[in-house]
Amino acid sequence: MTSHASLSTQHSKRPKLLGPWRAALQWFFTLLVLVIPFLRVGGNSLLRLDFPTLSLHLAGTVLPIEALWLFLLFTLLLVLFFLLVTLACGRAWCGWACPQTTLVDLVEWFARRIGVQVSAGRLTAAPWQTAILQLFCLALALLVGANLVWYFVAPGEFFAGLLAGTLHWSAWTLFGTTAATVYLDLALLRRLFCKEFCPYGRFQSVLIDPGTLTLRYHPDEAPRCIRCDACVKACPTGIDIRLGYQIECINCGRCLDACREVMAQRGQTGIIRYSFGLQGRGLRALLNLRMALVTGACLIVTASLLVAATQRSPLTLKATRNPTLLPQIVATDRVVNFYTAYLVNRSSQPLTLSITVEGAPLQVRWHGPDSPLQLAGGERRRIDFGLETEAAQLKATPQVELALRDASGTRLAATFLTLTGPLDKPAANRAQ
Repeated sequence: MTSHASLSTQHSKRPKLLGPWRAALQWFFTLLVLVIPFLRVGGNSLLRLDFPTLSLHLAGTVLPIEALWLFLLFTLLLVLFFLLVTLACGRAWCGWACPQTTLVDLVEWFARRIGVQVSAGRLTAAPWQTAILQLFCLALALLVGANLVWYFVAPGEFFAGLLAGTLHWSAWTLFGTTAATVYLDLALLRRLFCKEFCPYGRFQSVLIDPGTLTLRYHPDEAPRCIRCDACVKACPTGIDIRLGYQIECINCGRCLDACREVMAQRGQTGIIRYSFGLQGRGLRALLNLRMALVTGACLIVTASLLVAATQRSPLTLKATRNPTLLPQIVATDRVVNFYTAYLVNRSSQPLTLSITVEGAPLQVRWHGPDSPLQLAGGERRRIDFGLETEAAQLKATPQVELALRDASGTRLAATFLTLTGPLDKPAANRAQ
């Protein structure tokens, strides 16, 4: 009697499925990617590469092209992090978070809602169902194309330019190319891309590690398999996980859920499971040399990026001699040298700048914009100015320092300028 009650309880107990967690994660990443272009911090986009101003908007900070090395460092960190995730989780990225999988899952979900038969990535539909499904794929492709453009053109500007027909040709090209590529993928390839064309699958097969997370049919429990083929029917790429590791497997866990549901009806646990490595060592399998090296590299690059981002000055200053104006004599004993300076406010906050020219014992007079200067957040400005000094002091081509300070007197940027006298007249003119 007790045994029968226990068995009934086991039969009625629902298995823990991963499908809802996978769907939640896909929706989270999808909404995050869609919403980020609309978010603003301190009046600036949360993340946007702005080509007209040659700057990167990142978490409210505007990084000009002069600071592109910070962006490259950030890209290196992303590559290393992706490599680390690949070593640890294998193709779990493909099944749980890849945009390709998310879009195809959405297409197959819609296909089922209109009565299309879906099996291992293949769709069997009537002509009217095919037409509706193609329109759905086209709508998704247009959304993905627009979403990508939003990371380069602010959404408000994008929609205004789209309606007025004034969108830049490069934005049109990116929008159209992306939409066309995504549409052809969803309309023709879908799961075939994951099985045959995805470079990440091949890349991951090279990086597979003894501790990499793997979805597998546990060989020690194979005798419990009842050959129901539920795992094969649930697989989106149409493989049989019972045959061992296959490159087409995207580690989505659908076969795991299917096996759990079938075995739960028999009061047993599923045979398919995730495991780090094949030796049953658990998380300890991740403690190996390759994981340690990549983790160390990630930490070093992260520390370098944080130091570089926090210690950099909010202002950049570059000054060169004006190529069109040579030093000129303005009085019998005084000469003016002409220069052009380029200022960039790296921060999102306005700056009030005072200009000083230091070069003791030289007596230098400034000819240019009045100090203090007001520089808006992210603003770039060109300044043309002249430095006047006595001609007698220019025989040794002295240098002076041009310095910029904020309202509190803190020195933000400085550069050295060389003063020269007027050019001598050509020898033929002197002979006359």
